[in-house]
Amino acid sequence: MKKGRIGIFGGTFDPPHLGHLILACEIRAQLKLDRLLWVLTPTPPHKLNRKITALENRLEMVHLAIDDNPFFELSKVEIEREGPHYTIDTLHTIQKENPSANLVYLMGGDSLRNLPSWHRPEDIIFACHEIGVMRRPGDLIDLSKLDQVLPSLRAKLRYVDAPLLEIASREIRRRAAAGLPIRYYLPDAVYHYIQENKLYDFRQPI
Repeated sequence: MKKGRIGIFGGTFDPPHLGHLILACEIRAQLKLDRLLWVLTPTPPHKLNRKITALENRLEMVHLAIDDNPFFELSKVEIEREGPHYTIDTLHTIQKENPSANLVYLMGGDSLRNLPSWHRPEDIIFACHEIGVMRRPGDLIDLSKLDQVLPSLRAKLRYVDAPLLEIASREIRRRAAAGLPIRYYLPDAVYHYIQENKLYDFRQPI
């Protein structure tokens, strides 16, 4: 039976890059997490109109990115069940697998602002021990409106000061397809995997 504080870090990770790893390290340190689960989302509802790299490729890239960190763990909780993949169901599954653990769900400032529109937002708040909000420099979050619709939210919030890194998966995909360098945006193993498997219309060998 696993105890402690478990962070839940979700995303499509298409591809996982150095920004993800730096942010994950900051999250674990600042929120004093015992483990950080990288929860790979198979098909996000808000990205249905975009081509997403095959699941097996993304699984392997996340594995390569985090394999040398004993505090990071790849979670298949959303892969091993049929969609739709609601956050509340993910939290319940992870809690069932770790009944003595405190769950810390992680989200960005934009997601926090949109939380009232999520599926069963009040249940999400109740299911978490804490909600870690990843803030960027200059990011302003007005809780007054959220307090009106989700009055239990504020007590659960913990903020992570995230470094400002202009690295995004979509930009890496664009650069790779355009033949621009991407090598130092990525862990070496992920870069070579993209190169060897010709992902993102890869054209640039440097």
